[in-house]
Amino acid sequence: MKDLRIVFMGTPDFAVTILKHLVENHYNIVGVITAADKPAGRGRKLNESAVKKYALSKEITILQPTNLKNQGFQQELENLKADLQIVVAFRMLPKAVWKMPKLGTFNLHASLLPSYRGAAPIHWAIINGETKTGVTTFFIDDKIDTGEIILQKEISIDNDETVGSLHDKLMFLGADLVTKTVDLISEGNVTTKKQPELEEKSAPKLNPENTKINWTHSLDTIYNQIRGLNPFPAAWTSIKNNDEEITAKIYAVRKEIQKHKFNTGKIIASKKELKVAIKDGFLIIDEIKISGKKKMDAKSLLNGYTFSEDAEML
Repeated sequence: MKDLRIVFMGTPDFAVTILKHLVENHYNIVGVITAADKPAGRGRKLNESAVKKYALSKEITILQPTNLKNQGFQQELENLKADLQIVVAFRMLPKAVWKMPKLGTFNLHASLLPSYRGAAPIHWAIINGETKTGVTTFFIDDKIDTGEIILQKEISIDNDETVGSLHDKLMFLGADLVTKTVDLISEGNVTTKKQPELEEKSAPKLNPENTKINWTHSLDTIYNQIRGLNPFPAAWTSIKNNDEEITAKIYAVRKEIQKHKFNTGKIIASKKELKVAIKDGFLIIDEIKISGKKKMDAKSLLNGYTFSEDAEML
């Protein structure tokens, strides 16, 4: 059933890997829906989404609606005569769009639903210290990430996992799950299950408030937050150094469990090491970006930057 007409909807790199896997395995992608081009950088040059760039290279029909309820767009979509629509890292669809194909519209979500519904499931699984996560395919309905589950695949989260490494693992796991889901649908062998109606952990959009480090939290909590935001968008903090207050993004860190009498947030800097006192130990910073400087390892920073005796993370 590789002649099944499929429309693919997605925008970032995560979605490209899934689209590429479908194309390379000879699934019939008749159209791609992706975000409109956006101005970016100093020159405000229009930036094309990762999915658009790939679709252009494969000469696949591309639609870039700014409004999914627009009648003109919906007519163009209908003209593609899709049997099935696949959504990966896109946006919420109006009912008229997701109900259009005869075989429905399914979504790939980077969590084990119903846990971590929302915009940032990979980040929050690590931030919350989970030891496992996975990917889920489900038929879209009129709420966010609540539709009936088709398939799930679980993966363990390593103790030192970052959002960057887990993102890539789930991306490839998701590519396999999507093709298996398409095969089941095309063969008419799909059995779905309703999502349990439980109060599960959510995955809200990341913002400056929930990515700022609270140094009064435990060593494990802070460690998990930093790796759950490394490399993007990165956990951040304010630093008080002499009379100056600056911001910094913190990337790679290690834990050192040790009793001490330092105040929480105190910076202890030597020529080779940068660490912060926390109530149950120290957080050793291996990679950091101080505002106005490039991202660098702590040793390089300490070569040219001096922390005062009373410097602290706020």
